Amino acid sequence: MLTLGNLKKALGSTHTRKRIGRGKGSGHGNSSTRGHKGQTARSGKPHPYAGFEGGQMRLVRTLPKRGFVSPHRVTYSLVNLAALDLFDANTNVTIELLKEKGLVKNLHHPIKILARGEISKALTVHAHRFSESAKAKIEKAGGKAEVI
Repeated sequence: MLTLGNLKKALGSTHTRKRIGRGKGSGHGNSSTRGHKGQTARSGKPHPYAGFEGGQMRLVRTLPKRGFVSPHRVTYSLVNLAALDLFDANTNVTIELLKEKGLVKNLHHPIKILARGEISKALTVHAHRFSESAKAKIEKAGGKAEVI
């Protein structure tokens, strides 16, 4: 009968710890598995940071800087009008519904509706932005384009 008193670990699931620096007779004495001299043989962190090249000038620093990336740039998740035909007429299309249908992958980005394709149903679409032509097409079909 199996009880807590006679449980045993699976064979090979545990290993004995390598005891380094305990004399030459242990097989892991002297340089303690660190090799001979050099930076990695010393105590402390072997490499100060990612991209460190042993004191040589880093490749990243030798390459020229090019261009400019604005920290205020806004990236929109784009949805075309043709994709909104998935919804039934007189539906409130919210950003959660767009995510549920798989039209938007990331709700952290604001959503913009673009005018590619046609819309035949009257829908109330809630989004952060609309292109002028998308707004016109939605209203022509009898729907509303509401900015969140």
